[in-house]
Amino acid sequence: MKIKVDDLTGGEVITLLEEHLADMYATSPAESVHALDIKALKNPAITFYSCWKNDELLGCVALRELNINHVELKSMRTASHARKLGVASSLMQHILAVAKHRHYQKISLETGSMDFFQPARALYKKYGFEYCGPFGDYQPDANSQFMTRHI
Repeated sequence: MKIKVDDLTGGEVITLLEEHLADMYATSPAESVHALDIKALKNPAITFYSCWKNDELLGCVALRELNINHVELKSMRTASHARKLGVASSLMQHILAVAKHRHYQKISLETGSMDFFQPARALYKKYGFEYCGPFGDYQPDANSQFMTRHI
């Protein structure tokens, strides 16, 4: 697997992100969907990564800098054909290494509270994330779970 910074112009990546947004809107009320579209992911405060095996897209993840000490994990997604291959763990290890290299003190995330998101929450717990309250601009929301970990 190769993980690289991605400029969000490739068709495979765009399709994967469109699937991600469609799942979020199908699973959560619109006011509780915090997934970013492609335009929002091109914000300079965000670094977007894609994961490939040869020419096949396996997944993606992004980091959004909240401040010089705190970063948010965004848009973590494994392609449906690549599930159960360790893609999410590879992406998580990469993101944690990047956050450490950039000297962030904390990495946080928002995910859904519904059963659909249970595998994601289990992955985050496996990598040391703990439940916390809202951070950044988030507000309390029964449809959201917030998690964080120190680097």
